[in-house]
Amino acid sequence: MVLYKIGTTLHECSLEESMSGEDQYVGLLSPEEWAENRERFDLGIDMDMDLKAIKATKAEVNYDSLTGTLCLPDRRDPDGARHGFAFALDEKGILFIDSGHTVERLILEVMRSKKWKYPSLERFLYDFLEEIIHGDLEVLEQYEEKLDTIEDQVFNDKEDLDPRAVNEIRNHLRTLRIHYEQLMDLGQELEENENSFFREEDLRFFHMFTGRVTRLHTISTSLRDYAMQLRDLYQAQIDVKQNRIMTVLTVVTTIFMPLTLIAGWYGMNFQYMPELSSPYGYIGVIVVSVLVVVVSLLIFKKKKWL
Repeated sequence: MVLYKIGTTLHECSLEESMSGEDQYVGLLSPEEWAENRERFDLGIDMDMDLKAIKATKAEVNYDSLTGTLCLPDRRDPDGARHGFAFALDEKGILFIDSGHTVERLILEVMRSKKWKYPSLERFLYDFLEEIIHGDLEVLEQYEEKLDTIEDQVFNDKEDLDPRAVNEIRNHLRTLRIHYEQLMDLGQELEENENSFFREEDLRFFHMFTGRVTRLHTISTSLRDYAMQLRDLYQAQIDVKQNRIMTVLTVVTTIFMPLTLIAGWYGMNFQYMPELSSPYGYIGVIVVSVLVVVVSLLIFKKKKWL
């Protein structure tokens, strides 16, 4: 269990100091530590800390506390394993319950990079939530660059294009879009301030956070639509190629149909076929066959089938 009091930055403190009420606090506990010490924090809740069951980011207003969970996707593989942890807060401070190191990393980054002129729980929460989405804009820009590259490959008819890459990017963007939607709901729940845990003048922090997440959500939605358009474009290119192949096959078949008729006609070898005894029969059939091919090609060319 690690406890910090909120000053110009976060400072480690004891349980007694955090409970004194002089400063608001931030706590980080494992599920076992929470089960052992939850009565000492006087939050008036009985949270079941099954962190493996955390599937979404959400907040729930209780009579004298605000509880919830955060479920963060891995930016390198949004469809892979997620990092889940829970939290509980009131006007005195916030407790995080985490079985891993996700919250610890975020808190240490806030301590390293932030100093507050007017420290408060609201400002800490803002900076903590900002760390969660830190670098997401760059991640979305990388997805956009990948989609631009795929678009160039589609238009240039590259043979090494892997259509599964578009579906993978689309799935990743869908996961991020849902993640941002849940963060938007969390920010709005904090801004609502139903239990009046936060000072009215500091609710602007949650409004700013919600605005940033909304922009990320808009970008991810646009990129997902872009990915779907590329998938449809790629399928259209395949259809065009297939249509060209079918056109060539149709032309070849049409040209050789009369030639097949001629070959079948004179292949019957009836005794009284006059052309069989003619010295010019063989040459005549060849000339007729060539004329059929030439006339057919001219007709197809005129109708722009070739």
